[in-house]
Amino acid sequence: MVEKIKNIVVFVKDIKAARRFYREQLGLPAGQETEYMMEFLPGEGTALGVSLAMHDAAQKLVGRHTGITFTVKGLEELYARLTREGVRFTEPLEKSPWGKMAVVADPDGNEFALVEM
Repeated sequence: MVEKIKNIVVFVKDIKAARRFYREQLGLPAGQETEYMMEFLPGEGTALGVSLAMHDAAQKLVGRHTGITFTVKGLEELYARLTREGVRFTEPLEKSPWGKMAVVADPDGNEFALVEM
């Protein structure tokens, strides 16, 4: 019987650039790591896996909207810092009655929503 989702994996072509983006720029807590895969947000429920796309099927999944949303504290500050660092946003920071949102892309073009409520 299925109990829960262990992790969700995003595929990348440049693992070194991905490491810098997820660990240093987004500041995600890191877990296990090999030369081909990294885990972030361990122990927070569902972890995020970032894996080198080594097969044709995985390479087809690089550079798309992932459907993953991160909850962020201080989104305006994070948005400003990432923008200064040259990180690409596919949707700019917007404020609405329910909160704030922006869509960021990793170096391989995988997109994530950043939300502050």
